[in-house]
Amino acid sequence: MKYVYRTRRKTSRQVYPVLILFFVMLFGFALLNLFWPKRRISELENRALKQLPAFRPAALLDGSWTGDFGEYMQDQVAFRDVWIDMQSNVNALVLQKTEQNGILLGKDHWLFTKQFGTPDTARLDTNADAVAEFAQRYPGRVTFLLAPSASVIYTEDLPLAAPMLNENGLLDQVFATVSPYASVIDLREVYGGHKDEYLYFHTDHHWTTHGAYVAYEQFCVQQGLVPFDPAAHEAVDVNNFYGTHYSSTRYWNALPDTITYYPLSNPMTIYTVNGEADFTPAETGTMYHTDKFATRDKYGAFLGGNNGYTTIEGDGTGSILVVKDSYANCFVPYLTANYAKIGVVDFRGYHYGLDSLIEKEGYDQILILYNFQTFLSDRDVINLNRPSSLS
Repeated sequence: MKYVYRTRRKTSRQVYPVLILFFVMLFGFALLNLFWPKRRISELENRALKQLPAFRPAALLDGSWTGDFGEYMQDQVAFRDVWIDMQSNVNALVLQKTEQNGILLGKDHWLFTKQFGTPDTARLDTNADAVAEFAQRYPGRVTFLLAPSASVIYTEDLPLAAPMLNENGLLDQVFATVSPYASVIDLREVYGGHKDEYLYFHTDHHWTTHGAYVAYEQFCVQQGLVPFDPAAHEAVDVNNFYGTHYSSTRYWNALPDTITYYPLSNPMTIYTVNGEADFTPAETGTMYHTDKFATRDKYGAFLGGNNGYTTIEGDGTGSILVVKDSYANCFVPYLTANYAKIGVVDFRGYHYGLDSLIEKEGYDQILILYNFQTFLSDRDVINLNRPSSLS
């Protein structure tokens, strides 16, 4: 009995230091979190971080304050970026996962948007019908360019048996709806012939400026225009671009992309949108906010981001209105070679119809430019046909 008693006492003494160490680490980390610098945004994730929610008894009782506080703790935890990197590395290297936060980890350092489940074909049909209806009001003046996803062009680099929806079939469906009324640019065949070139970023969902140029060349062929000559202009490369796909995955095997741009001096004016066809100049400069190249959001340098209404002075003749998502941001500068005035509308910042704007500004041509993934779910495309309140 004495032997057993002494063994138990010895075991207890061994446990105490472990318990003490556990509580020191637990409360020490809690204290560290308390004084850890709080951030408003995560530049690497390109999103706002949750801030400490204001305490309200009602919010505590209904559970909303507890949920908000939990999100705040997750977003502001000490060494957050380190924990995210560790989780990503474990998922890829240990668990051999081929998908992380909706991004597919492809071959040859590719990161693809995962397209799975049942697509919202009702929304896609609505958007295609909206483009067709708009084009009918402007016969011979509308061009529709719907850029395919990188996964359609580089299928061989997708993970084995990746659960992708049938984008080719859906593109065929959209083009069949729009083509009777507008000039349609389908890039799949020409991109297939250029697939050994740098058409899309590997770490981001956008096409590259070269990919945009190949699309622009097709637009020029269709419109009978002489294309912008890259050889006649200085090209500037911006290295170490890690895009939105990398931000979602923090994939250890990702390689940085390079953004190329041509520092054209054409004046660009960004407007404050006050109402339908009502805007005032807010900022005039060049087409590139070069300070963005020093940040994580380097693609945001093109056109200064996604502004509601913008105009650019070109070197050609006539005018064109570009209705777009962010794919058009690195495409638009090429149009300065062909038009005297380029207008740019992004429905995220322009919540009105276009008829009054086209009439007021006198645009000759309209280019509707989206990428497939945006067009599939965008709820603002229907603004193309929003009735004017000015008539």
